[in-house]
Amino acid sequence: MAQGLGLAPLGLGTVHLCIDMQRLISPGGPWPAQWAPRILPAVRALAAHRPERTIFTRFLPPAVPQALPGTWQAFYEKWRDITREHIDPAVLDLVPELAGFAPPARIMDKSRYSAFTAPDLLPFLTAHHVDTLILSGAETDICVAATLFDAVDLGFRTIVAREAVCSSSDTGHDAVLTLLERRLAVQVEVAGVEEILSQWSRRAVA
Repeated sequence: MAQGLGLAPLGLGTVHLCIDMQRLISPGGPWPAQWAPRILPAVRALAAHRPERTIFTRFLPPAVPQALPGTWQAFYEKWRDITREHIDPAVLDLVPELAGFAPPARIMDKSRYSAFTAPDLLPFLTAHHVDTLILSGAETDICVAATLFDAVDLGFRTIVAREAVCSSSDTGHDAVLTLLERRLAVQVEVAGVEEILSQWSRRAVA
């Protein structure tokens, strides 16, 4: 992957947005993403660098399939065992390796793929004059992808932390990173965590 950070520094308006790193996707969880444990050190490094500038999202399934509209009902009929009438609520928590960062990190809950379906996210980013998002988490080809397209549409500088995203599908993960390099390089940057950390000032205000 040839991409890296562009010339613009990571300034005062930068936030680390970590997508759905929950026990839900951990080994032994109902939706295991096999690479999730391997990206945890990279995600932790981003969160530890600026915990007060980190937002964690949690994906919350509905109580029953009928609580959501349209094709979401068919989706949760297939995955009925992870609706909240069946699931252990504890698996919706952040993985233990990240939970200790909140607070000062914030947790925002969503019911759909994109982080921007969390009702408080965009108002918070707007109120805090955020212009740059560093994305980490799971899954690269679903919730991370949905979030990055919304971020681009809304005009945010969008950076994907290469070693800090994963999927349960290697093919899907690789396809998204290839797409970003070949088709969206003007609007989405893919960069290594060390490069991001070296350019992200600790002095940016919360």
